[in-house]
Parts: sequence; C-alpha cells; structure tokens
Amino acid sequence: MSFWNVRRSIVSAQLLAHLAAEHGVGIDLCLAGTGIGREALADPETEISAAQELQLVRNVMLALPDVSGLGLEAGLRYHLSAYGIWGFAMVSSPTFRSGCEVAVRYLDLSYAFSRFILEGLDSAEPRAVLDDDAIPAELRQFLVERDFAAFVNAVREMLPSGVRLRGLQFRFARPAHAARYVELCGVEPRFDAPSNTVFLDPAILNTALPQANQVMARLCEDQCRRLLARRQVRTGLAGRVRDRLLHAPNQLLDMDTVANELCMGARSLRRKLEEEGTSFRLLTEEVLQALADELLVTTNMKLEEVATRLGYSEPSSFIHAYKRWKGVSPSEFRLSRSRG
Repeated sequence: MSFWNVRRSIVSAQLLAHLAAEHGVGIDLCLAGTGIGREALADPETEISAAQELQLVRNVMLALPDVSGLGLEAGLRYHLSAYGIWGFAMVSSPTFRSGCEVAVRYLDLSYAFSRFILEGLDSAEPRAVLDDDAIPAELRQFLVERDFAAFVNAVREMLPSGVRLRGLQFRFARPAHAARYVELCGVEPRFDAPSNTVFLDPAILNTALPQANQVMARLCEDQCRRLLARRQVRTGLAGRVRDRLLHAPNQLLDMDTVANELCMGARSLRRKLEEEGTSFRLLTEEVLQALADELLVTTNMKLEEVATRLGYSEPSSFIHAYKRWKGVSPSEFRLSRSRG
C-alpha cells in the first residue's frame, strides 16, 4: 500500500510545527497551502493526507534552509508514544525481530515516507532498506534523515541495550552534519551509496522485549489492521459509502437510506458494491469495529456511552456485536489494553 492512499494522524504535523516554532517560524507559515487550519492542527483527532504533510515539510524546509541536520533534529522528536496503537504493537511483540516485522506490516500507521524493507533477517547480514523513490526529490534527504532518526528512537525505546548497528549508508552526499550520525548511533555512515540501508547486528533480532505481552500483541495487531483499513482512502462507490457511514457513526444508517442519498436504488447499490468486492454490511461493520476500538482505547467513556455513540439502543446489543467481531467483550479488550 502506498502512503498516498492512507490518511494519517495530525501528530506528525504537530511535531514539525513545534520544531519550526522553536526556530522562530510561525504556525501560519507552516500551514500555508496545506489546507490545515489552526484548530485542526490542535485537534488530536484530525486526520490529514500525505500530500498535506508533505506541503508542511516543504514549508518548514523553505523557512529554515540554514539549519544543519534539521531532518535528524525532527526525527528525534518521534517517540513510540506518538504513534498510538502502532507503537504499542511494536513494544508488546515478543522479540525485536517480530516487533520490526509488525512495524513494517503496518508502516502506513506511522509517519514515515521512506518505505522500510526488511532484508536478510535469516542471514548474517540483516538490514533495513529505506526506499525513498516515492518521496519528492527536493524533500528526500530531509525525510530520509527524519525517518532514520525516528527509527533510532524506536530501537532505543524497544531495547534496553540500545542501538547496535553494523553499518549505515545513504544515497545523498555527505552533509555538513555527518558527525551527528556517530553521536546518534555510533556508526560513521557511507554517503553517495546505492541505497539507504541500515545494517543490523544479527544478535539483537531474537532479543526478548521487556514489555512483551502475547495477548496485548495480538490485540494491538488486530487494531492496527482495522485502523489501517479505516484510514485507507477508498475509491469508487465503496469509498463514498464508507465516508457516509463514518460521518454518521451514531445513526446506523440502513442501505435504503444511503442508496437514496446516492441517488440510486438499494439493488443497484448492492450490485455495484459486490462488483467492487465488498458489501454494505461489511462496510458498516468495518466502520463500527474501527470506531469501537478507537473509543475503547483512546477514551474513558462507559460502555453505555460507547454503545450510544455508535448508534446502539442497548449496551447489550453492542456487547454482543463486539464479541462476534473480536471474540472478547469490550470490557475484556479494554482491560487487556490497560494492562499492556
């Protein structure tokens, strides 16, 4: 999946705006041309497109052309807690290797623009490649450096032993701030290389993570899967139906109502959704599951309030549906999440 097709949390934009503000750049300049307003930037529930964040990055770079190592400075602000459920999925994994595999599997829940590719994990030279081909050329070095520094932060927070690399190389020319890489990870990079590659110490792959929790890992990955499905920008009729359902989560709209709003009959809607490989019921459940998980994890709402927010007239109906979706009750899911 391409990052272009997945909406992302506003948190990364907030971190970049705060960095710019510390260097004297105003919020309005950061947000120019992004379509993000001040209120939206301050709202943790806001989701934006990759293109919007890229414009913000462009604005920050243009405003601070003389700040050496700005990408590294930005990346060091990204801690696992900033990623929500994706970060929890990593730290609750049994080993460093499994945490990396989960991270790459749901990479579009992070803020990375580099495509992290794991190679040679069963060899003597395991490595992570940061593919930057999809990043606009003028933003490439900044974002690769930002994504690499964020990766280093993640490793530090996952492993008590810290970062252990065998080598490091980048496609861009040697920057004036090259010495900062040694300070950051203890390795002198090779520049003007064929690829952006982090060479890992194979000894760390099977290291047990201190916060490993099998139940939590399963639940976190399940939520990652659902959140990614919700954030994916759907095209065609399925996308229009899903958007309508997302904008009315407490109404439990039926197919006739949605079909009427889309100026077609229910039979036509059913047929066209089938042609796109889905159904009204599946889209409805997809939206409800994603919203339920998010409310249970990110709020202290009572189950009765969650049920009402999702359009259920009785909490028992919501609990029954949730058990059917997940195999556990909403209370059990929330309890296991808090223990993690």
